[in-house]
Amino acid sequence: MPQSSRIDELVAEWLKYDKNPETRSEIEHLWDDGEWDELDKRLSHRIEFGTAGLRAKMQAGYSSMNDLIGLAAHLSTLPDALKRGVVVGHDHRHNSKRWAGLTTRAFLNRGFKVYSYRGVVHTPLVPFGVKKLGAVGGVMVTASHNPAQDNGWKVYYENAVQIIPPVDKAIADAILENLEPEDDAWDSDTVREHPLCEDKTNNMRYDYHNHVAALFPPEEPADLAITHTSFHGSADLSIARAFAVTGLPPIMTVRQQRDPDPDFPTLPFPNPEEKGALSLAIETANSNGSQYILANDPDSDRFLAAEKIDRNQWHVYTGDEIGALLASYVLEEYKRTNRPLDKMAMVASTVSSKMLGAMAKAEGFHFEDTLTGFKYIGNKALELEEKGYAVELLYEEAIGFGLSPFIRDKDGITAAIAFVRLAARLHRRSTSVFAQLQLLYKKYGFFGTRNSYFKCGDGALKAKVFKGLRENKSDTGYPTQLGSFKVQDVRDLTDGHAYDSMQSDKKPVLPVSAADMITFYGAKESGESFVLTVRTSGTEPKIKYYLEVSSRDQATIEPLLVEAEQALAGEWVKSDELGLEKA
Repeated sequence: MPQSSRIDELVAEWLKYDKNPETRSEIEHLWDDGEWDELDKRLSHRIEFGTAGLRAKMQAGYSSMNDLIGLAAHLSTLPDALKRGVVVGHDHRHNSKRWAGLTTRAFLNRGFKVYSYRGVVHTPLVPFGVKKLGAVGGVMVTASHNPAQDNGWKVYYENAVQIIPPVDKAIADAILENLEPEDDAWDSDTVREHPLCEDKTNNMRYDYHNHVAALFPPEEPADLAITHTSFHGSADLSIARAFAVTGLPPIMTVRQQRDPDPDFPTLPFPNPEEKGALSLAIETANSNGSQYILANDPDSDRFLAAEKIDRNQWHVYTGDEIGALLASYVLEEYKRTNRPLDKMAMVASTVSSKMLGAMAKAEGFHFEDTLTGFKYIGNKALELEEKGYAVELLYEEAIGFGLSPFIRDKDGITAAIAFVRLAARLHRRSTSVFAQLQLLYKKYGFFGTRNSYFKCGDGALKAKVFKGLRENKSDTGYPTQLGSFKVQDVRDLTDGHAYDSMQSDKKPVLPVSAADMITFYGAKESGESFVLTVRTSGTEPKIKYYLEVSSRDQATIEPLLVEAEQALAGEWVKSDELGLEKA
């Protein structure tokens, strides 16, 4: 049991600060019922920035999402911060509008100009607004594709990219130094009348769609039937307008999922990648004769597609497959301009497919990978731009894609437009996207992936799993065999365990962090190779893994993936022994 005196102090502090009767009542009831462990879990640990900002369950406590989360203190230290202002937007989730109002109030109280988006907006509009308006930062209140009980913040810096170290730590420190809210900090109802609060919603929407139109000038139309689903989120209005300004035909919608709904009534998880998530979209597409399905997650920054490849079968594309397809699209676009290929660049997360690297090697363009999360991908794109590269594609396997030099964040609307333009071009050539993917495999090699996770919210259990991966009877301590694959190299990007066998000094090139993340590389004597990354999630109670097998022979891919995945779950993670459920 946690020390009662420490819990007493934390409870007293929370009740002193929190003016929300609902969350105050939660803590009071836990106190009255003697739930010391739960109080310790909620009050002794602070919510931390993960791969996509702050994201957690909505409930009382410093470890969760609630009214007592703050940001303004750090941004006020930037040059001309108050005059340049901040952009604040929100999605449709429970509490999102209120928390956007509280965020706005916190900035207004410090003298910031605030560009406040009114009503539900899609996430890409916030970084677009930061860049367009020259703001010092932006906040989007959203939990993206998390379950209905969650909410969160995506925080953008003055470069219009999500924050990375050391800025995230500076903000966290500023929060700790400004814990006690001001008396009027709870007034979110009158912020719109404040003279420093400016409504730019319609202006930025208009400018955003003009930008999309400039990115994708109209082409010869193709007779394609397409169904789109918004997953009860914000995409419907934005994508309809985007199709119109780029000369694409109207799309059909999954009406049951078209309008924003914070309870996501038709989806157990509002994540397009979850098994069965496209069931309603497939049913709709079958009934209206669509050849393709487009899906955006609830805040519209991610994109998934599916294609009907025969009368009864749909192929749901993985993020890595879409990444390769979009790479072929932007490569064709770039070659049309006759610019030097060695000055074109693409960036992907290190857990994404190695196929993009194979394409870069074959075609002569520059490729780099980064840590997981678009905050790292976007900042790497800015670095490459400073070196003179034209960065044409950003992507991560978790269906996140960026194709705009103006928005260095993932954008599910522009990704959908690029995918449909590719489909239209191929249709005019009497072929399809699926056929194009097979051609890419034949040209650059076959790559197959198994990306999933083990459910694990227990920190001690997570530590035990990673300790097991580092304490083996080998020279390095790491496993030497994965099924029939021999492990040849290991890269550990974890604080206290930093190691990269591929570097002469054994020190990783990529930054290390407190979160566990280990990548294993290996091969078989017959030539097939594998890459496997195991990491803890920064926003969800999961141990994630990303497994890829590559081969010149497509027939070997699937059985080797199955074998390697079984070895991971059994000999490496010991999921049955530890009671870890695999997704």
